[in-house]
Amino acid sequence: MMEKQIHIAMLIGALTKGGAERVLVNLADYFAEKGYRVTMVTQYQKENEYLLNEKVKRVISDISQEETTGNRLVNFKRRFRKLRNIWKAERPDVILSFIGKNNMMAILTSRFLRIPVAVSVRAEPKEEYYHTWMRFMARCLFAWADGVILQTRRCFDFFPEKVRRKAIILQNPVSAVFFRERYEGVREKTIVAVGRVDENKNHEMIIRAFAEIAQEFSDYKLIIYGDGECRKKLMELVEEKKLSEQVLLPGSIDNVADAIYKAHIFVLSSNSEGVPNTLIEAMVMGLAVISTDCPCGGPADLIENGKNGILTPVGDIASMREHLRSLLADTQMADKLGIAAAGMAKTYRPEHVYGGWEKFLLSLLKNR
Repeated sequence: MMEKQIHIAMLIGALTKGGAERVLVNLADYFAEKGYRVTMVTQYQKENEYLLNEKVKRVISDISQEETTGNRLVNFKRRFRKLRNIWKAERPDVILSFIGKNNMMAILTSRFLRIPVAVSVRAEPKEEYYHTWMRFMARCLFAWADGVILQTRRCFDFFPEKVRRKAIILQNPVSAVFFRERYEGVREKTIVAVGRVDENKNHEMIIRAFAEIAQEFSDYKLIIYGDGECRKKLMELVEEKKLSEQVLLPGSIDNVADAIYKAHIFVLSSNSEGVPNTLIEAMVMGLAVISTDCPCGGPADLIENGKNGILTPVGDIASMREHLRSLLADTQMADKLGIAAAGMAKTYRPEHVYGGWEKFLLSLLKNR
């Protein structure tokens, strides 16, 4: 038992179903079950969110409709004050923030409250901080953070030395449901993708690549799990290609591990990523994987090309098509890649990964 119940506050925009949100929910669950006091602060509460452990307190930081004015500066000041008052009321021992402006707000609103702050960049920094002023602010403000969590070594190049000295790479926690014996039976004739259906995930690339070989492999289906603003557009593309029987977009689901467990191939087609959880999950389950070699280098950190998966250029439909054709035609090669990918499980065991996050956050308390 801990002598004092350490209080960890976590900050993110919302808990809608995305990779970063899943990582933070997994961390909240781990810390809560281990006896820490955990408060999840989100700006919004939306539909179709990940479920939080019942031991985790939820606090909404956005201002009410009555408090909102037509003046953006006034609204910002009110949001700033409300979040700062949350830190004063909750008095966490440490704050862990995820993604973009949340990281800046965590640093600014907690200034002089003597609460250590760790900020986490979950994607390519140039993408996460997409305006010139945001990049400038991130490079400056992160020097005030007590710790900076990055996804890959390439991310370090974005920041000045005074930020790099505080930075660390921590692996993504993966839900225990994905750690199971690799399926060794006859695999389902499916190609699967999982993730938010938006422009960055570029699921259109997979559909167009598969469309060119769909007749050749008429007994195979492509299933894209996830929801988002591009889903309607993708469904229209499926209709245009006359592939409604072979390409399915069922939306978001809760039992991803069960849905993809027996699949033949997992595909990630993103234009940019941090270290994608969906790719890690597919690999630890032993699926043959194809991923774009996208910045900031997360997939390349996970995949040794041709040995435990396949890397393909971003946006290259022809290359994706040929890799799909190769693995669909050669099931032995797909099996070989999947068996090698399953070796990732040793690195991403929950007890190992969660322990790294715990050790890092506790070190910030000691430093203070």
